[in-house]
Amino acid sequence: MPFTVGSRRLFSIERSVATLAFSLQDILAGRVPPVPALNSVEGLRVLSAPTAAELRLRSAMPGFLIGSREQYARYFIDMAGSYEDYFSRFSAKTRSTLRRKRRKFEKAAGGSLDLRAYRTPEEIDTFTALAQPLSRRTYQARLLDAGLPEGEAAQAERRDLAAEDRLRAFLLFLDNAPVAYLYLPVERETLVYAYLGFDPGHAGLSPGTVLQMAALENLFAEGRYQYFDFTEGEGAHKALFGTDSVDCASFLMLRPTWANRAVIASLGGFDGTVKSVKRLARQTGVEGTLRRLLR
Repeated sequence: MPFTVGSRRLFSIERSVATLAFSLQDILAGRVPPVPALNSVEGLRVLSAPTAAELRLRSAMPGFLIGSREQYARYFIDMAGSYEDYFSRFSAKTRSTLRRKRRKFEKAAGGSLDLRAYRTPEEIDTFTALAQPLSRRTYQARLLDAGLPEGEAAQAERRDLAAEDRLRAFLLFLDNAPVAYLYLPVERETLVYAYLGFDPGHAGLSPGTVLQMAALENLFAEGRYQYFDFTEGEGAHKALFGTDSVDCASFLMLRPTWANRAVIASLGGFDGTVKSVKRLARQTGVEGTLRRLLR
């Protein structure tokens, strides 16, 4: 249970829980995945439950405490049709902005876009060697602990996925150095948006946006995929590129012990205080200053 201000995690309190994660296929089919056994854990971490499924879980587990609840739209791209069909769904203003960002990046890169795709186990070894040093510099890794996983187990998993043709990875280069990466496991006909990061030193060139569009053009051309799933959590990036969304929530369901009650109450009070400070900052015109200080 993280205590955060903006995107900066100050500290967290841990509980041993099982995880119940809804895939996009689960959500669209209206089904609830099997609930794992809770014999030796404090409860359940539920990821991306649509409203109807959340009500069913609460009814099936009466007395459990609800904490760390986050509600959001789960965005995805319906990949029926061509890349041109997808691109035409943006407004004229957005299409112009996306083209301008790509031209700006290409100009900085000497006139062309250096996008490289990786999918075989050997190619994924190369991707990892190039992407991990980049990942360590990203705000996703530094502030959110959401950089590209490291270690032998993570690399073995990447190689296994690649050997089964269940992984797509991309790097965008500038002056022969990687500045943005995108990592997408494949679940049947769905691409899963697992990791995206870019070099903050090149943020002015919008490398994440440029990479996303260039990768999508490549992926549409395969003609293999039905959906591109942005998974749980909201964000301007997901809202921009998604074609559809489903209202979902992620939350903890904990056993009703006094310790769990205290932790949930503390987190609720902390989050309430943060919201009040944000509201006051907006009203007094210092919100921008506070955001810069947090960064």
